[in-house]
Amino acid sequence: MNKTDSIARRILGWKLNRWDRWYDYENNVFIHDSEFQPEENLDHAMLIVEKLEKVGFSYTSNGVSEVSFNNIRATGETLPQAITNAAYSIIEKNSITDSSRIWQQMC
Repeated sequence: MNKTDSIARRILGWKLNRWDRWYDYENNVFIHDSEFQPEENLDHAMLIVEKLEKVGFSYTSNGVSEVSFNNIRATGETLPQAITNAAYSIIEKNSITDSSRIWQQMC
């Protein structure tokens, strides 16, 4: 599973409907892999930011290549890459520690 798949599943709460598309239960829509590219598209990355803010994360950015969600910081060549890297770091960190609490809030 790559970063985008992990973020779609663990943060956005999307379910894999087919090998090439997700289903978003909140909005009742199908999202094809090609339609969700958060490392390349700022609008897609901001969906991640919005979801994390809804569950209590504070988002800060230097506007170019570094972001923070609470105490988790990440960088990237672009802002969308930095957001994606930080979101994936949240997944990695919370998979190791008490993950049940945070994932219950998100999904």
